[in-house]
Amino acid sequence: MGKQPKTAEHSANIPHWYSPTSELPTITHGDGSYVYDDAGNEYLDFLSQLYCVNAGHSNETITERMAEQLGRIQYVASSKHNDVRSELADRIADVAPENLTDVFFAVSGSEANETAIQLAREYTGKSKILTRWQSYHGATYAAGALSGDPETRATIERHAATTGHGKFLPPLSENGAFEADSEKELARKAAAHLEFVLTNEDPDEVAAVLMEPIGGTSGAYPGPADYFQRVREICDRYDVLLIADEVITGFGRCGEWFGIQTESVRPDLITFAKGCTSAYAPLAGVITAPEIASHFRTEGIDVGQTFGGHPIACAAGLGAMDAYEDGLIENVRQHASYLEDALYGLADRHDVIAEVRGRGYHWAVVFADPETGDPFVHPWIDKHGDNPVSAVRDEANDRGVLFGSGRPDTQIILSPPFTAEPKEIDIAVDVLDSAVDAVFDEY
Repeated sequence: MGKQPKTAEHSANIPHWYSPTSELPTITHGDGSYVYDDAGNEYLDFLSQLYCVNAGHSNETITERMAEQLGRIQYVASSKHNDVRSELADRIADVAPENLTDVFFAVSGSEANETAIQLAREYTGKSKILTRWQSYHGATYAAGALSGDPETRATIERHAATTGHGKFLPPLSENGAFEADSEKELARKAAAHLEFVLTNEDPDEVAAVLMEPIGGTSGAYPGPADYFQRVREICDRYDVLLIADEVITGFGRCGEWFGIQTESVRPDLITFAKGCTSAYAPLAGVITAPEIASHFRTEGIDVGQTFGGHPIACAAGLGAMDAYEDGLIENVRQHASYLEDALYGLADRHDVIAEVRGRGYHWAVVFADPETGDPFVHPWIDKHGDNPVSAVRDEANDRGVLFGSGRPDTQIILSPPFTAEPKEIDIAVDVLDSAVDAVFDEY
C-alpha cells in the first residue's frame, strides 16, 4: 500500500514549538499587517509572526532587492568578501551605537548569541557568561544554557549541559524579585544584586554580561531608569564586556535602530537577527567594538557558518534598511504612544490585567489574580493547569488577531509590524478586550 496523501494537518512538516493540542492555521500569503490562511481567513498579525516581520508582509522594497541579487550571484562563501555583504555591514555599523564599528554575520539569533560569547571568551581569555533569569537567548545548546527560561533550558539540558554560565535576577519587582517603592530604588537594588553575583563568580573568570535591553518574549520589560547606566559602570569596574541581545529589539522595534539606544548606553557587542531582513531571509550577526574586531583581524577566526552573510539575505537586509529609513521607524515613533495609551486603557477596564509594560512597538499585558497578585496559573509550576492567558490568546486568534505568548505564559505580547497604524491598533486592542471578557467571564 502506497503513502497516503497528506493534508496540512498531517503533512511531513513538524512545526517548531509544537504542541499536539495546537490547532495551527496554514498561512499562505500576507500583505502589510495582515496574513491569510489556505481557507481565506484574514488575521491581523500583531506579533509580526515571530517578532521579526518588522517591515510588514510583501514589502516590494525588500523583495526587489532580493530579486536583483538573485540575478547577479546566488551564493558567496562566508570566508570571502562579497559586495552586498560588505555594503550591509557598513550600513549596520553606521546606525549602531558610535563605539561599534564591525559586523560578523551569522544565520539565526541563537547562533548570533553563541558567536558573541565565543568572541567574548576568546577576546578576554575568560570563560564565564552571566545572563538573567526569565530571559530567552535561543534554543541551541549554548544559547539554551544562557536562557533563563526553565522550559527551554530544561529541554536542552535534559540530555546534555554546557558550562561557563551563571544567572542573576532581572530588574523586576513582581514575584518577590525585588521590593522597591520607586524606579530609582529598583535600579539600585537590581544593579547591586548583579555586582554581588559578579563578585561571587569571580570577575577574573567572567567574560561578559549578556542581556536584552527590553525583554523580548520574557515580557517586554524595560530596565528602570538608570539601571543600564549602573550595569555599564559595573562592567567597566570589573573589566567585563556588556553584550546587548537585540535579536528582537533591534532594527527599529523600540523606536530606535537598536533598543539599547533608548537607554543611552554603549555596549561592547550587539547581537541581532529577525528584523535585520524583516525575516524575508535568515540573517543574524554580532556588531563589535573596534578593539575586538582588530583582535580577530590580527589573530584570525577558526570558526564559521556556511550561510553566514548569505548574499540574498544581505540584499534583503539592505532592502529592509531602506524601508525602515523610508518612514517605517518613524511610524513606530509616531504611534507608539497611541499603542501605549490603548493598552493602559485596556488595563483600566480589566482588573485581571496587573501590568502593562514595553517600549515602541513591543508590549506585554501581564495577567494576575486581582485578589492575590499571583498568576492564575503559572505554567513553570503547574504544567497541566488550564491557563486563561493562553485561552485569551486562542480566543483572539479565533477573532482574527494574532498575539504572542510570554515567558512565562502569564502575559500576552503585542509586537506588530511597523506598518501598523492607529486603525490596526484599535482593531487589535478591541479584539483583546473582547477576548479577555469572553474568557474571564467564564473563569
